[in-house]
Amino acid sequence: MRRSLNITPVPGAAAAEALPRIVAFVEEMAELDDWAPDLVLRSNLILEELILNTLTHGRTSGLSDIEITLESGPDSVAITLVDDGAAFDPLTDETSPGTDLPLQERSIGGLGLHLVRTMAEDLTYQHADGKNHLSLVARSGA
Repeated sequence: MRRSLNITPVPGAAAAEALPRIVAFVEEMAELDDWAPDLVLRSNLILEELILNTLTHGRTSGLSDIEITLESGPDSVAITLVDDGAAFDPLTDETSPGTDLPLQERSIGGLGLHLVRTMAEDLTYQHADGKNHLSLVARSGA
């Protein structure tokens, strides 16, 4: 099954206001296609991180719309995000979360993208037609 959700950020609104809609969207799709609980959790964590980053950082560049598309298979879900914020390739971002360092010695930033790269597979990014296109696959039991 394939479904899409569009989010239009409201100027001045908290980025977290979009999260309940995203969680409801994921859970509805999961129920319709009988996803495993770990796939629901994995998909929600990935989307939360990516959407909050997009809303937080893309808003300053005139972000006006985010499209989330989910396409589920037997034990996986393909996730595609398209937004018109500033070009940003999360796959080449060099910010290191410093996971090998003690907490007090780590720099701020990068842990969320590290989480996404760890939890997802088949990540691809391109900037085309003035939009960011990020695709990935979340798998159950991965």
